[in-house]
Amino acid sequence: MSHESGSRRAASTLFANVADSVLRILRKEAKLARAELAENFDKAKVALALLATAVVLALVAAVVLANAGVSALVTVGVPPWVAALIVGGTVLLIAVGFAAKAMSDLSAESLAPSRTIRNVQRDIDVLKERIGG
Repeated sequence: MSHESGSRRAASTLFANVADSVLRILRKEAKLARAELAENFDKAKVALALLATAVVLALVAAVVLANAGVSALVTVGVPPWVAALIVGGTVLLIAVGFAAKAMSDLSAESLAPSRTIRNVQRDIDVLKERIGG
């Protein structure tokens, strides 16, 4: 057996091992990405529930403005228009807070599979080091 054929065989084995490692890493990263996306989907469901809650609170604010809150403040001497602003403004601030939280949780950045992206980048860096060095 010549030294050259042994080197070719070693290079071929090395290439096959690298290819196998890359495929194994890609499979693991794909599995991690699926898990992370599922987790992010669950977070999106919660965010949508918060958004729905914000809408319900906005509707409650209209009812409160028309009924109990205004009436209660008017009975203690607050002018009706000021009472309406106080009660409605308070409930509206709560609804805006829920909506802001929901929109933040639904942003593309928060739903991206960030751990997978970091892992893939790290794996690429390791492979570059092994191939180059």
